[in-house]
Parts: sequence; C-alpha cells; structure tokens
Amino acid sequence: MRHEEVVSDVTVVGGGLAGCCAAIAAARQGAKVALIQNRPVLGGNSSSEIRVWVCGATAHGTHHYARETGIIGELMVENQFRNPDGNPYYWDLVVLEAVRDEPNISLFLNTDVRSVEADGPEHERTVRAVTGWMMGSEREIRFTGPTFVDCSGDGLVGLLAGAHFRTGCESREEYDESWAPEQADDTTLGSTILFYSKDVGHPVKYVPPAFARDITTTSIPEHRIIRTDLNGCAYWWIEWGGDRDVVHDNEEIRDELQAAIYGIWDHIKNSGKFDADNLTLEWIGAVPGKREYRRFVGDHTLTQHDVLGQEFFPDRVAFGGWSIDLHPPGGMYATERGSRHWHPHGNYHIPLRSLYSQNVANLWMAGRNISCSHVAFGSTRVMATCAVVGEAAGTGAALATRRRMSPRELATNEIGLVHRAMVRADSALLGVENTDSGDLARTAAVDASSTLRRLVVDTSVGTVPLDSPLGMVVPVDPSLGFVELLLDADEDTTVNVELHSTGQPQNYVPLHLETSAAARVGAGHKQWVRFALDWTPDQPQNAFLVVRRNDAVSIHRSDSAEPGTLFFRHRTPPPEEKYTEQWREWKHILHRESLCLRLGSPTRAYDAAHVAGGYARPYGGPRMWVSERIEWDERPWLRLAWEEPVTFGEVAVIFDDEVEEDLINLHHHRTPFDVLPGLVRDYRVQAMVAGEWTTIVSVRENRRRHRVHRLEKAVTTRQLRVLVEATNGAPRAHVVALRVYANPR
Repeated sequence: MRHEEVVSDVTVVGGGLAGCCAAIAAARQGAKVALIQNRPVLGGNSSSEIRVWVCGATAHGTHHYARETGIIGELMVENQFRNPDGNPYYWDLVVLEAVRDEPNISLFLNTDVRSVEADGPEHERTVRAVTGWMMGSEREIRFTGPTFVDCSGDGLVGLLAGAHFRTGCESREEYDESWAPEQADDTTLGSTILFYSKDVGHPVKYVPPAFARDITTTSIPEHRIIRTDLNGCAYWWIEWGGDRDVVHDNEEIRDELQAAIYGIWDHIKNSGKFDADNLTLEWIGAVPGKREYRRFVGDHTLTQHDVLGQEFFPDRVAFGGWSIDLHPPGGMYATERGSRHWHPHGNYHIPLRSLYSQNVANLWMAGRNISCSHVAFGSTRVMATCAVVGEAAGTGAALATRRRMSPRELATNEIGLVHRAMVRADSALLGVENTDSGDLARTAAVDASSTLRRLVVDTSVGTVPLDSPLGMVVPVDPSLGFVELLLDADEDTTVNVELHSTGQPQNYVPLHLETSAAARVGAGHKQWVRFALDWTPDQPQNAFLVVRRNDAVSIHRSDSAEPGTLFFRHRTPPPEEKYTEQWREWKHILHRESLCLRLGSPTRAYDAAHVAGGYARPYGGPRMWVSERIEWDERPWLRLAWEEPVTFGEVAVIFDDEVEEDLINLHHHRTPFDVLPGLVRDYRVQAMVAGEWTTIVSVRENRRRHRVHRLEKAVTTRQLRVLVEATNGAPRAHVVALRVYANPR
C-alpha cells in the first residue's frame, strides 16, 4: 500500500457539478486545487451513472431570461454544441474536459475520503487534513492545506470535522414557514434510480427476477404515470427512502428502487396493457441519486421567506429559481401527488453567508448541503443551482486563502472583492453591477455603428385569437408613450389593454397595475390600433402588457422577435390545484416569434452604453447592445474611446448566448440550434494605432459567450472596437459586455 501527501491551497471534496464548478472557479482565481471524487466519473447526479437532468433557475421555462451563466453556463452551451441529443456519456466528457483544461487542478477519481483531521474548540474548529483511499490503486492519500470545500452531497467531511448541521424538517414555528410541518421530524426527500428503454425492432421477452416488486399490489398504477415513451428522469417519481436514513440505509433503498423498476418493467412488458413487444430494458442505474441529507449551518440559513420574497442580500453571490419542490416521504408508494411546487415570482438570491460553516473556520460548502431550511432546500437542491453555488464557494475559498482571511471576514468585510472577481469571471449573479476600477472600459465613451432604437415588429405571418387574455413583456427605458397592435376585428368593438410593472427587475409576471387604455376598433383586417399607455418608471424596467379578452378580435403575429420581448396566454388554473401562483396563469407562447407591435417612444434598452459596466445579463431589460438589422454587406462595430491613451493587456467580450433558451444536458427536450443564433460567430478586436485600425484579435467560428483575450504584447491606444463580421443566425449584432484590463487576470 502506498501512502502519499498532497498539499493544495484549496481542497474540494466531491466531484458533482458543485464540486467541479468550485474547483474550476478556485483554479481560475490562481489557487492550487485538489479535486477529490469517490466515483470513476464526474458530474454527480448528472453523470452517466445516475442520469438526472440539470435543472436550475429557468424551472423548465417557467422563469425567463434566467439560465445560468458562469462555469455551468459554459458547460451547458458547450454540451449543446457537442451533444444536442443528450447522450449521457458525451455529457460526462464535457464535464471531465472542463476540469482537465485547468492546469491548477489535480484530479483524484475513485478516491473516497474516510477520515478528517480537525482540532480546536467546538465553536471554532479547523480542518487540517482529509485522507482518502483510491480504490483500484491501493493508494492512501492525505490532503492538506489551509482551505477545504465540502461538496460531497452527504456532508461527510463537515460531519467528521464537527460542523453544525441539520437533517430532516424544521418545525413550522422555527422559521415561520407555512410549508414546514407543525412538528419537526426526521423525514427527507428520498432517493431515485432511473432506467432507459429501447425499441430494438423485434419482439423481446422479459422474465422478471424473483425480487421484482408486484406493483399491482401498490398504489403506483393508480397514482403515477407509466408510459412506454418515457425514459430516464421522466420517471423521477421512482423515489423511496424519505422515511429512512438515506445514507445509512442506502443499500436497502437501492434494493427497493431496483425491485420497483423491475416490477414496473414487468407491468409494461407483461400486463398486456401496453404496446411494448419490441421494447427492451437498455439501462438501469446502480447508484441511487440522493436528494437530501445533511444541511450545514452557516451564518445565514436561507428560508422559504428568502426564496419567495426574493431577498436582496448584500452578499448575494448566486441565484436560483426552481420551485420549492417537496415530495412525500413515502415516495413512489405515497397516494398523494409525487411533488408539490411553489414558485417565486422570479429568480431569488443566495448569500455568501450560507456557503461556509458557522463553527469550522476554514470549511466552505456547496451543493445540496448549504445552509438552508428543509423548505428552502426544496428549491436550492437542483444541480444548476448547486453549480452556481459551487462557483461562488470556490471563488470565495480562493480569495479568502490568498488574503489569509476566514470565510466570515470575507463575507463581512470584503464582499466587494468577491463581487468584482465574480463579475470579471461572468459568474451567475443578479443585480450586481460591474464597478471594477480596473476595467478601463468603464471610463470610455461608447458608441456603435447603429443601435436598435424603435421596437417595431410589423411583418405578419398569421393571427392569434384574443379568446383569452394575452400578455407581452417589453423593455421600458426611459418611458413608454403608447403601443400599437395590428388587429383584425369581426365587428365594431372596444379593446382594453393594461400595463403592469413586474416588481423585481428579474421578474416577468404582472404584479402592479400602472395604467390602462381602451381603443375602439372597427370591423376589418390589419388595422394598427393605438393604446395610450404613458409610463415613465424611476429606472429601466420591464412592462407587462395585458390585452383583455375579446372574442371578436385577433392579433397578428410575426415569425421573429426582438431581444427582451416575451408573449403569453392567460389560462385559468384547474380548481383542484391548491397552490396557485401567477406562473400557472400566464403560459409562454410564440417562442422566437412575436405579436405584431410598435412602441411609440424611442428606447435606450439596446444602447451601446450597456456594454461598459452594467449587469451583463437581462435585469430590468435586455442590458446589452443590439444593432440595427445587418444588411448583407455591413459589418457592425462597437467602439470605446478614451480622452487619454490607455495601455492594456487583456480584452474580454461577453456575447449573447440567449439565456432565455432553456438548455438541457440530457433528453428532456431538444433545442434545434447547435450554436445559439444570438452569439457572434466571426469578429475582430481592433485598436487605433498610428491613425489606422489594427487587428489585435481575430476569431472565427465562435460558439462561446465569454471570450477572454490575453495579449502577447500590451497595446496603447485611445480607441478600441469590436468589428462583427457574422452572427450565428441572429439578424442583429448583440454584445452584452466589453471589458478592458491593464493586466491579464
């Protein structure tokens, strides 16, 4: 047996998406990182071993302009290019290559951490080392260093270090959470094993094993959906163990889940109720996907109120948007619904204070073990949210280590440092502006070859009946004078339109009625009808326009849409739905299409000035530069100009990867674009040198959002521009941010 010692700045235990993003983030901040994973593949529940969809703040399209950026955003966009059909093994490769591409990461697969060295009093412990056994290699490896990140899911490192933690459900009284039980209990969300089936084109028999569960003796056939066209996570409800200890009873849980799957497959193949003769069982998981176990206690415990109230924490470092999604402890054998959901009005913030231990001075945590109540955990547990939390924890861990600060000192005294680092990295932040004094672009005047000033969509390809209320979101900056709609009317009538504000800048639901207007419409076709909706908000905002039902009227639609616009149809929730929020009432329609409209006031929503400073993602509007439509011989440009010469060694450009598009890593749905059309494909970065535009960077076939160009030789100039030579299909050029730094990161 070999004994080894590994010394790192940051030691990350757990190679799920939280751990991978934490390791990559710390490495990109210059830390030497050890990433330890007890499985042969990375990705955790998303890996080919378990095959869970990576869900996050979009909530499968419920929330808008909500897809995560940062490291998980890079992974999802790259997976879309390499793996649009959702092959689980290709997803493994995307994650593995992202980790291996970082020279500061040392990866240790098949290494199970079993012991932790920690000392100090109970209220201020310190981790000194963790030791793992590398299976198959007979190597015992001791990892030491100043900082540790527990991304193990179950929280074994924190447990062995003496970190305070919670399991099960808090009582309703503890945090005044309406979805918490009256009395605290030990129940958790259960574990799941999934399966895939395949049509092989000829009859295939199935002989169930003796231990297969006879599901006709259970509530499954009556209360759960079984169909031959379903695969993988469509069977998320195959869940059990919420009333067990999901760690210590893991073997029992695995056996019960597999027995249930073999019984479900027996029901599909042999009951005679399904057309399944040619189907075979292609794959069944061997590793239970766990949902919940230990949640460590940090300096802030995220609660139901923080999620639903979208609390604007000063130390916000990540965001989520999945519903509060809680399941019955009985899982697949419960007679109640397999899940219940409560969505906030939009994305919510997660504070840095929830990502480190309250009593272990050098222990960070990320993933499903962060500091939150059981109810809030119902939302934070999904993997894209775990990933952005991982990036935040990895960034914080690297910065605290470099500054020789505790996590608490960093969160309390240096949150600006964290925000600047995360903004520069294009991390998934909401409501955090780029205030970095090192970004020279912030001191420049910005202009462009052209800018979209009038929001007009006037080419009709058909109509949408106004047989239920229709909604539309448009950006308002600085004001909205009127809106014109292209209408057909079967008879003389009156059409009513309301303008609602949306509350938070990241919300896309009508919350507060601001003004309304009515207009007479004569019988006829293709009439532009004006509605006076004068509104000047205090700051740029989204307006949600509601066109009230009128069965005599139809609205014309177009096959194209402008950035920052959305279109909805109102629906009445079914009476049996107990928990009804607005997201259930307004259903998104016309994806990549639009209602025909004309806004009366010129807009600054697409100004070039948005690229310098700003939020680098939609927030109270699209927050990016959008050019006029590109003619075949045009090359739009975006320019920075300084009063005095500046010298720089790095230029970063953030392009529009269309965060409205709900990407998925596996097979839930398919997005038709390998590369998102809004991304600029071919471009040059040019500097004015000796009176001429000189190309310092030239890129072809770009498919990435965040492009960082570190120059071999510093450049001095008073003017810099990005020359767009082609997009990936969008009719306009889009640039989210342009940043210039004297020194490469």
